[in-house]
Amino acid sequence: MPLWRRIRQDILDRIAAGILKPGDKLPTTKELAAQYDTSGLTVRKAIEVLTEAGVLEGRQGVGVFVADPSGRNS
Repeated sequence: MPLWRRIRQDILDRIAAGILKPGDKLPTTKELAAQYDTSGLTVRKAIEVLTEAGVLEGRQGVGVFVADPSGRNS
């Protein structure tokens, strides 16, 4: 399994376990790359896929957050 898919699954698992909740900010790409011992490109791929699926949302200049499934995230 490609590393970006493992990162994606780990983020999904953390959300399912309640470790990451709607509105929580994810660490920076650089921090996640260090955590998973990979490149920023690999981390960005996982985040991109989760953003397209509506699981995460990027806020320009602010960061990446766990999306509120009810759509009421501020």
